[in-house]
Amino acid sequence: MRTRSAENGTPLSTDPGDPREWCVLAARRLAEDRPEDALEAARRAVDHDPGAEHAAGWGYRLASLAFERLGRSAEAVAAAEEAVRLAPGSWAARLRLGAALRHVPGRWRESRAQAARAVRYAPQEPDPHVLAGDLALLRGEHRAAEGAYREALRLLDGHAGARVGLGLALLRWESPRDHHDPAWPVDPRETGRARRALESWARQTRLLLAAALVAAAVTAFGTGLTTWAEIGGGAVLAAVVAITLRQARRVRLWPYVPGMLARDVWLAASVSVTPVALAAYVATVATLPRAVSRSAAGDLDGTWAVLAGTVLLNGVAVFVLRVLAEAWRGRPVTALAQFAAAGGDRTARRAADVTLWLVAGRAWSVLAAVAVAARITGEPRWAAVAPVVLLAPAWAYGGTRRSRSPRSQRSQRSQRSQRSPGSPHGPRGLHDSRGPRGRRLSGRAHGGDRWLVAAAVTLAAASAALGGSALLAVYGRGRADDLAWWCGAGALAAFAAVFAARSAQAWWQGSPGPWRASLIMHDGRGDRLPGDAGPPVGLSGDVRRAFTHAREVVLSCAAPGGPRALAVGAVGAIGPGGELRLIAADDAWEVAERDPRVAVFAADPAERGFWVEVRGIAVGDPEAGVLRVTPEHVTVGEFPGRHQGRARAG
Repeated sequence: MRTRSAENGTPLSTDPGDPREWCVLAARRLAEDRPEDALEAARRAVDHDPGAEHAAGWGYRLASLAFERLGRSAEAVAAAEEAVRLAPGSWAARLRLGAALRHVPGRWRESRAQAARAVRYAPQEPDPHVLAGDLALLRGEHRAAEGAYREALRLLDGHAGARVGLGLALLRWESPRDHHDPAWPVDPRETGRARRALESWARQTRLLLAAALVAAAVTAFGTGLTTWAEIGGGAVLAAVVAITLRQARRVRLWPYVPGMLARDVWLAASVSVTPVALAAYVATVATLPRAVSRSAAGDLDGTWAVLAGTVLLNGVAVFVLRVLAEAWRGRPVTALAQFAAAGGDRTARRAADVTLWLVAGRAWSVLAAVAVAARITGEPRWAAVAPVVLLAPAWAYGGTRRSRSPRSQRSQRSQRSQRSPGSPHGPRGLHDSRGPRGRRLSGRAHGGDRWLVAAAVTLAAASAALGGSALLAVYGRGRADDLAWWCGAGALAAFAAVFAARSAQAWWQGSPGPWRASLIMHDGRGDRLPGDAGPPVGLSGDVRRAFTHAREVVLSCAAPGGPRALAVGAVGAIGPGGELRLIAADDAWEVAERDPRVAVFAADPAERGFWVEVRGIAVGDPEAGVLRVTPEHVTVGEFPGRHQGRARAG
């Protein structure tokens, strides 16, 4: 008799006490992005199977994933550690523990170690490589991250998380906490406080110096009270000392400050430009009398003007430099192809929007440089290259459209439908989250930003106007080409206004803006659950009896000289979850430590007439004195006789 879940009447199981059915329900709820319901189902699975006798820790893995999505990192780690304890050779359990640990401050190294184990146990699975790439990306190791993501895509071309991660690696993306090294054994909130203190010191000091210089200059040039302007300007230095001492007390992690400055180039720029501004301020105030006398003569000292400009405009210079540097960092056109290939994934669409803004920023900076060069040199023909500048943005946008063509989407759907039902990537009924909400999300094009369309129009107008000014200059139309140049400059100013308006809207609404800070890593949610949520491989009753009554058991493994077969003394026990516990000699332990991927072969021709092969991961248990083999694939075959037998899945 079928029962129905209490939440929404969905058919649950023929047996409400079956822990595997509760695990299936938990996985379905996670695929539907309902972590609270998934956690409840996973808890019921664990309650019905406290020793993981039937689900081999599956319930703990699902509970850990639900905890993680609910933001309860400590509980996610505890559940994942229990899953590893129950099945130490499970790559899925190692992957789950590594994914949970990366959210805990100071445990990045442990997370990387678990990810490395997952890759070692299951190099044929894409998700361990994705986790390795995510961990490298969090630390700014872009080459390592790119290699890991490409390996994951080689194994599964339609992996959205790998596509998004590869695109971020190509963009040379930095995490929002780029000042913090995840490998440091310190809470990132502490380094965040230190960073804010350094930023506050630099900002407050520079603003104070700029305001004081303006006041001193107005006093000296306007009223002629140069001596009082010098005295007031010198007194401001006491306020600078007070600000420095106050913010220095807030920086409690001074040993980490050099590392923070090395990792965050813009924090380093903000901090380092402050002493320069201070030195320029002191020199400016000290030379006020001479500057006033030169001004009275009708000529302002050029050196004094440069020093004053350094004090007043250093923040603007750093901001402009940062905007240009962020626009020109990485390979956005190549990254766009990766984001577009991810299909309708939400994170990929968001990243594509931001990347299109970066490409537009590059085009604007080139057009602005062309316009300035044409004006400074007095040679309008320089602007002839302006129409060519828009080829890159046009190609980038066209590439995203081509990658989202119906043919490409049909190919991705075909790949999803061909996945094996037993894999963690299928079937659709369990792991596809495309309900009405998913269809709406995938149906929207990522190019729907109207501000971006307006920015593209201004770029096209600027390109056409500047190109027209060069063409008119060739035919000797002096006034016309000058007017065309001013039209192009106005279009560039309009682009800046559009960018500012889009940024203001994003800030006001709290939505992603047209800047790199809006780029985020993939959260693992989409039309497939990660591999660490997949079901374990169990052993049927026939397979268990074969190992129990087998006259001999052989362990096959890889060795430096080639495959090697070792006789195993006996199968000490078979765990209820399907784990084989082998009593083996020392050489088998050594081989398993070198490469844990093994195959265990058992035959019983006298009584049952068939053989069994279990491929899995062997992990030594020194306390129990056994090799624990977690099954990954089971094959059963019959020995030849009057009727030739065939191998089949166990």
